[in-house]
Amino acid sequence: MALSSTNHEFYMADLYTRQAASLSLLPLDSNDPEANATKAVKAHFVTPRDPVIETANGARLPAVPLAEAEKLNRFKDQAEHRPSRDGQSAIERNTADLARLQNTDDGASLDAQVTGQSIKAEAPLRTAIPPSKTHPLFPQLPLYGPPTMLRNLHSFSFQVSSAILSLAFLGTIVLGSLFTSIPLLFEHLYLRLTFRDPGKRRPFYEEEKRRQRIRKDATKAWERNQRWRQNRPSDGHQHGEEDCSGEEYEPMEGGKDPLICNVGYYARRVGLDVEEFDVQTEDGFIIALWHVYNPKDYTAVSSAHRTEDEPVVFSQDCPAYSSATLCQQYPVGKQKYPVLLIHGLLQSAGAYCTNDDDSLAFYLAKSGYDVWLGNNRCGFDPKHQMLSYNDPRMWNWNIRQMGVMDLSALISRVLSETGFSKLGLVCHSQGTTETFVALAKEQRPDLGNKISVFCALAPAVYAGPLIGKMYFKFMRIISPGMFRLMFGIHAFIPFMMLMHRWLPGTIYGALGYRVFSFLFNWTDARWERDLRNRMFQFAPVYVSAESMRWWLGRECFASQKCILATREEGNREEAEDEEDEAGLEEYFDNGKAHESEERRERGVEGEGSEGREWRGRNAWYDKQVPPFALWVAGNDELVDGRRLLRRFERGREPCVRVVHQKIIDEYEHLDVIWAMDMIEKVGQEVKEVLWKTALLEAREVCRVPEGCENVHFGVDPGGG
Repeated sequence: MALSSTNHEFYMADLYTRQAASLSLLPLDSNDPEANATKAVKAHFVTPRDPVIETANGARLPAVPLAEAEKLNRFKDQAEHRPSRDGQSAIERNTADLARLQNTDDGASLDAQVTGQSIKAEAPLRTAIPPSKTHPLFPQLPLYGPPTMLRNLHSFSFQVSSAILSLAFLGTIVLGSLFTSIPLLFEHLYLRLTFRDPGKRRPFYEEEKRRQRIRKDATKAWERNQRWRQNRPSDGHQHGEEDCSGEEYEPMEGGKDPLICNVGYYARRVGLDVEEFDVQTEDGFIIALWHVYNPKDYTAVSSAHRTEDEPVVFSQDCPAYSSATLCQQYPVGKQKYPVLLIHGLLQSAGAYCTNDDDSLAFYLAKSGYDVWLGNNRCGFDPKHQMLSYNDPRMWNWNIRQMGVMDLSALISRVLSETGFSKLGLVCHSQGTTETFVALAKEQRPDLGNKISVFCALAPAVYAGPLIGKMYFKFMRIISPGMFRLMFGIHAFIPFMMLMHRWLPGTIYGALGYRVFSFLFNWTDARWERDLRNRMFQFAPVYVSAESMRWWLGRECFASQKCILATREEGNREEAEDEEDEAGLEEYFDNGKAHESEERRERGVEGEGSEGREWRGRNAWYDKQVPPFALWVAGNDELVDGRRLLRRFERGREPCVRVVHQKIIDEYEHLDVIWAMDMIEKVGQEVKEVLWKTALLEAREVCRVPEGCENVHFGVDPGGG
């Protein structure tokens, strides 16, 4: 039965009110100003698959299911008497649309021709809806509405169950790591009792000893200099003491390492410093961005300038280079090209700052780059514009939100502060994952227009054999419901963060290494052992249980063995590639081709344009993708970097230009950032690749990084 115009208006207004109430920050109450100010008013689609909720006060709430966001916008349009389409009256259109909506499980599957809505990313807000299905590797996130007594009880029950069960799981891992350390302990004691030095078997034994002596001498010199500064006469220098104020990088901290989680402290030990910016993502999270600088040629900006900005990225009002805040401190021709570093899983960007002058961040900064360190959401101090720690919506995100939202916000802020149109991006492990995901043509491909080159260290795209270990397999076989019961719907094993705060740095560093070594099968053989405890002061950080479920649960990465393709797709491509390689071998062995009809259709032998197009039919990236440079750890069991290189070599990604690739056979997963010879094997090449791929307009106003004077711009750097 048709609805009258008046009744229809009330009906649509009621539907909109109820839908908004289910997506608001607080339960709606006409007498509560805060509840009304935080009422959901519309869904903003950051991408066609990533809606966020805008509230009445202009704030943002994070991910909601696509269908719920689309309903909110549809009901809002209908309640506001949006003009009729296709000759239908409003009542006829709304009645038909409501019937279709009620008869489908996913509002996103409504016929776009009838709803008048678009799946294009650039479509206006009210006409932008998600495609009819989501990628199988990125299933829908759960919906957590505003707090009610029932929802709070539900949330608390998960906190209690996860506190008990996840602590038991962590205890099992810790005991396992200690148990497997017993043979190593006895071996160490045996060597000591037989008057042999266990360290002599380490590959950098002599270099470690040399650096140890240098560090001890530097500590003594610092302490001596501090005494001199305290006792020096007011009229100047004291005889016999040396004033180091003329050095380009004068240390401002020194002495014995207190093992603290403070990037600025370790920067000051090598004559640099760090300022922290707060960055707001498009879904309201406040994340930390650290800027590394030389205090002798740059003055930190005011704290008011470093607060979070609006939840908008790549605004058209982004300052031109000449008016950007940072560049005004540098003379013309002496600006520094911006480089953003992103960390790996369970780490912070402090992982790039633990090796004194041999840290990648400090090395690039002293080479002449403007270095920025990006941290993902929550980190050491979870912050959101509106949500609190105990709200499950604070933790309702996975790798896609980290790439689409966090990475975009960080890049946007760096470009806004520096005034450049592009930057160099360096990522390790999970940082590469979020970038590979964000750049995909089904996610946020236009982000590639802001990146001059993407340097991937230990790229995490395909799973390595480690994913089959017993404890990882256990997390993969349990159901999503059991995973949430065991690890909760909030932070993943937050007890790790309590241990980080409570335990002394030495004990925590040693225990952290043992646990992560047990989990991920890596060793410290190539690290400077005296700095190992420092390395673990910047991990772990808060991550969501939902993101760990994406990595290790039964639906996504651990099961599919890839971040952007299902296992079936991957196996099919591998089989095609093996057939092609076998055919090529036969072709050259026999001097003629014995090719199947399918292989002739692909054009494999000649690798003509048709063959390349056929091989790239399932490509992940389009023409907006930036150049890639990859450093693969050859002894990495956590991820399979070689398989990613094969994907590029076999033409599966026709739009991707690999400007550098290198396999370091002896390296493990963390060696690409922590090995003692990392600067020689990785750092120097990263420095050169960043400069080779920088835009001409940037090179004209920037100083040439040290060691890049003879670098030829735009030339393929090659690689080993």
